[in-house]
Amino acid sequence: MNTSNVEETTANQAETEESQAQAAEEQPQAEAATEEQAEEEGTAERQEEQTDWQDRYLRLYAEFDNFRKRTMRERGDLIRNASKDVLESLLPVLDDFERAQTAAVDSEDVNGLKEGQQLIHNKLKQILKAQGVEQLEVKPGDAFDVDIHEAITRIPSPEFSGKVVDVVEAGYKLNDTVIRYAKVVVGE
Repeated sequence: MNTSNVEETTANQAETEESQAQAAEEQPQAEAATEEQAEEEGTAERQEEQTDWQDRYLRLYAEFDNFRKRTMRERGDLIRNASKDVLESLLPVLDDFERAQTAAVDSEDVNGLKEGQQLIHNKLKQILKAQGVEQLEVKPGDAFDVDIHEAITRIPSPEFSGKVVDVVEAGYKLNDTVIRYAKVVVGE
């Protein structure tokens, strides 16, 4: 072997070792750069996902707020207009009373006026019954019941002790709920 061959081999080995060392140094740098890129991409994806969730939350909150406002508005309208149907059904009775007053001025027929008044009264009772309003059945001699009676006074009466002596004002119920108690005189 020749010295020049030995020198060349040594030079080649040195170059090979240098290139391996450089490659070894560059590989972690390349891996670090790849990891940084992946990390930046992951951060960007997470940021985008977070923005998406925030947008969904805001839209859902706005939708719920609109629902709440609409419900409150509808409820207010319902409360304000709840009696509309009842009042509309009572208007014909008011018209009948006005016609009866006009007819009473010119008429001398008392029986005709009484009959007209009775017809209007029956019409009003029918309208109320159609709406679920019924008169409470209270008669003198009935036992006093605080659930349907309101005692306006007490009078001494041994035979009607604790019982209704007189009905001053009729009571009414709406669908099994008392809306006005019967005002009665009670014996003691």
